[in-house]
Amino acid sequence: MEFIEVTGKTVDDAITEALVKLGTTSDQIEYEVIEKGSTGFLGIARRDAIIKVRKKFTIEDSIKDFLNQVFDAMGMEVEILVTKEDDEKNINVELKGKDMGVLIGKRGQTLDSLQYLTNLAVNKQSDSYVKIKLDTEDYRKRRRETLENLARNIAYKVKRTKRPVSLEPMNPFERRVIHSALQNDRYVTTHSEGEEPYRHVVVTLKR
Repeated sequence: MEFIEVTGKTVDDAITEALVKLGTTSDQIEYEVIEKGSTGFLGIARRDAIIKVRKKFTIEDSIKDFLNQVFDAMGMEVEILVTKEDDEKNINVELKGKDMGVLIGKRGQTLDSLQYLTNLAVNKQSDSYVKIKLDTEDYRKRRRETLENLARNIAYKVKRTKRPVSLEPMNPFERRVIHSALQNDRYVTTHSEGEEPYRHVVVTLKR
C-alpha cells in the first residue's frame, strides 16, 4: 500500500485522522513525520503537523492483493478467505464465488498453477518462507478421496493380474497421495518413473 499524507494540529491529531481514513488501529500502521507542526506566536504563523502513513502490509494483504489482480484480469468476482495454521508457516486460502470450476481446471491444473504463482509472488515480498495452499469447493479433499480409491482399485488389479500398472502423469501432491494410500499394503509397492511433467506412479507386486 502506498503512503498517504495526513495533516493535523499535532502529530497525534494527524495519526488519529490517518487511523480513521485507513479504517485501522495504531498497531497496524507505519508512519513518518514530515512536519511536527507548531503553535506559532499567539496563534500567528501556526503550522499543521504532516505525516506520511500507510497500513502495514501483511502476508494476508499480499495474498489478497495478488489474487485480486489475477481475478480482476479474468473478470471474476471471488471471495478470498485466508487462515493461518498454528505454526504460521502454512496458510490456507479458500476461494468462493461463481464458476469455480474455471479456477480448478482439468484435474486441478489451473488451481495448482495459481497456487504456484501465489507462492512465488508472496514469498518474494516476505522475510520468511510461507507455504500457501489454495482450495475451492473442497476440491483438494475430493481429489484426495478419488485418488485413494483409484490406488486401491489399481492395487487390486495388480494382485489379480500379477502385472505392474502405470498410472497417468500426476503432480507431486497426487503422487504422494497414491504412495501414501498403498504404503502399508502387504502385496504391492509403488515407485515413480519419468521426468516432469510426465512423471507417474507405477504399482507393482512386492517380491
